[in-house]
Amino acid sequence: MDGPEEKQYRKIIHVDMDSFYASVEQRDNPELSGKAIAVGAGPEGRGGVVATASYEARKFGVHSAMPSKKAQQLCPHIIFVYPRFEVYKKVSRHLREIFSRYTDLIQPLSLDEAYLDVTQDKLNIGSAIDIAKEIKQAIRDELQLTASAGVSINKFIAKIASDMNKPDGLTFIGPSKIQRFMEQLPVEKFHGVGKVTAQKMKSRGLHTGADLKALTEPELVNLFGKSGRFFYKIVRGIDNRVVEPNQQSKSIGAEDTFSQDLTLLEEMHLELDKITLVVFNRMTQYHLYGRTVTLKVKFQDFKQITRSKSFPEPITELDDLRNIARGLLADVDFSGRGARLLGVSSSGFKGSGNNRDLAYQPRLFP
Repeated sequence: MDGPEEKQYRKIIHVDMDSFYASVEQRDNPELSGKAIAVGAGPEGRGGVVATASYEARKFGVHSAMPSKKAQQLCPHIIFVYPRFEVYKKVSRHLREIFSRYTDLIQPLSLDEAYLDVTQDKLNIGSAIDIAKEIKQAIRDELQLTASAGVSINKFIAKIASDMNKPDGLTFIGPSKIQRFMEQLPVEKFHGVGKVTAQKMKSRGLHTGADLKALTEPELVNLFGKSGRFFYKIVRGIDNRVVEPNQQSKSIGAEDTFSQDLTLLEEMHLELDKITLVVFNRMTQYHLYGRTVTLKVKFQDFKQITRSKSFPEPITELDDLRNIARGLLADVDFSGRGARLLGVSSSGFKGSGNNRDLAYQPRLFP
């Protein structure tokens, strides 16, 4: 009879491409190889925001969602490359084909990352670590790109693991190491915890997973609302979410909460452009383009409003989505109030029916 030590765990892999858009551009244009580049509109463009920066640019502090002007200040020799989403989608389809050789349980998160459940793999390899190695090698051989992978028993730990040794990393966190790993993990490294929540935690003396673990579930809920229940489980390595293939959507959205209220229209435009870029990337990923655009605003007094506009045809261009979002913002009466949160979503997909929302928030626990 199997003892407790024989407990069967799921085998989850999180694969995340390294600096995806930028790496594709460097692959396709040898002149860009080894250079600091940013994919996105340059500082002379309207609302220029960095979509992805190469690792050469990241050394200077450039990162995604950063204003292009700021990126150029940090890295004066940076090269801006306009995104080619059709090319990225083609590469993403090839990635999905590689994943499908090993399992049908694939949950894409974006064009360049996905969860795989290989508990029962198609090729009967058995070892999730070996499967991750094979996937990374196939990506290198067939696409001339690199990916990082995290391997563990649940999605949350696998996601964190994939980010630990980038680029071209492979990190395994087994069942016996999870408790200690989570206790030592800084709170800002928790996937989904943004700057606002991290600051709130640290102001209360909560700096690591161990600090969170010392609190009861009611105490965490009192501090962080429903997210507290999630924190209570995850610091103990508990994440029962399954890998969900073929998710359908009725809306795609993103929102962000700010540590300081926005009072200037220029500041709001800048943040709105960042959020719009996230939404457009998700729309492109799933090839879902809606006819309705909705703006969400939460004021400093925590009152919330939405503004929507629908069109006869789907919105398929980034500039159109950005301009519509800005137009909706222009109709908002702030009356001296600042914006605590901004959000944008696209809906009204053809044939979307009553499927559930596919929301992506830059900060999941603002």
